Amino acid sequence: MKQYLDLMKKVLEEGTTKDDRTGTGTLSIFGHQMRFNLQDGFPLVTTKRCHLRSIIHELLWFLNGDTNIGYLKENNVSIWDEWADENGDLGPVYGKQWRAWGAADGRQIDQLSKVVQQLKQDPNSRRIIVSAWNVGELDQMALAPCHAFFQFYVADGKLSCQLYQRSCDVFLGLPFNIASYALLVHMMAQQCDLAVGDFVWTGAIRTYTATILSKLTCN
Repeated sequence: MKQYLDLMKKVLEEGTTKDDRTGTGTLSIFGHQMRFNLQDGFPLVTTKRCHLRSIIHELLWFLNGDTNIGYLKENNVSIWDEWADENGDLGPVYGKQWRAWGAADGRQIDQLSKVVQQLKQDPNSRRIIVSAWNVGELDQMALAPCHAFFQFYVADGKLSCQLYQRSCDVFLGLPFNIASYALLVHMMAQQCDLAVGDFVWTGAIRTYTATILSKLTCN
């Protein structure tokens, strides 16, 4: 995972100081890209602890179209707790958008099912995309989507995926997201009788100033 370590160094050395909605302050860079060949192994960061069980259960939660933290709580996953309301609801977040996107004509569109169908029937399509960025429902979400949309690509019998992430904490969130989408590629490839190809991460990256200060204090 040298790419990840190089990115952390780049943020610290080249990041732009910016204010943010939390009032904490950040160092950020924009438009970075990393490519992981999944044939070479699973891209799990090993220079810090990653709670793999939480990664797996959150992805299953998304895939089930769930937007209530009940399932996560049952499996001792607490990563969404702070954003849920008193009933455990988060509004129309990822699971709702992936599995039941609300169309203007009242239909509920299952984007994931459509993607599986496309991969099997028209793998050369350039429209094999899942989006969580539903502008009409952003205000109802407890947290706007950070990993906003992803596209699948098939070549030589291998399934690749590119994710666009509008915002990501390089220390806390990015290792989690890389592993989650790599796992998703493996799952989708298995469903569609394909081998895995590349996972490509693209987006805006940041680290909170408070995180940097805490690490310096620890050292």
